[in-house]
Amino acid sequence: MNAPLGVILAGGQATRMGGGDKGLLRLGKATLLSHVIERLSPQVDGLALNANGDADRFAGLNIPVIADSVDGFAGPLAGVLAGLDWAAAQGAETIVTAAADTPFFPCDLVPSLQLAAEGMAHPMVLAATPDPKRGQARHPTFGLWPVALRDDLRAALNAGVRKVVQWTDRHDGRLAVFPDEAAFFNVNTPEDLVRAEAML
Repeated sequence: MNAPLGVILAGGQATRMGGGDKGLLRLGKATLLSHVIERLSPQVDGLALNANGDADRFAGLNIPVIADSVDGFAGPLAGVLAGLDWAAAQGAETIVTAAADTPFFPCDLVPSLQLAAEGMAHPMVLAATPDPKRGQARHPTFGLWPVALRDDLRAALNAGVRKVVQWTDRHDGRLAVFPDEAAFFNVNTPEDLVRAEAML
């Protein structure tokens, strides 16, 4: 399987942080987004940022900024669709998504997702970690997605589907289980940012 393109999902409204762009918050000497870019870029063939509003605020990153094509903050699936449409224009077959507020995700994210997808006609895999209560916790903003199903996703979003797993389960999506429960720790609140500083 060829290396996918990477899409960082930053289209959320960050309500628990008081609004604004979580990815531009400082963590150590860099922004959250810079940490994510540094981790994802070596694993993919190219990188874009999914964000809504004025793209100029990300001008310093020197990567394409792609907005949702579905109106009204339709959630992560809208960002996945934007990424798939962008990748289709590049002639790519797959994308891997990562969240802009999750700076410590695994450095082997992409190969692990690809390994779990072996033998699938349309590779669709979500990251997961062990969970003491539920057995496994799925991390729906971290996944491998096939460009071939972008029109199917567009139709699902237009029909009101918003939950990632609702769509992936429909296509027999698989899981790639990562052993570290904290690998997908994401910064949702000011307290989380303090914890991330300690983890850094």
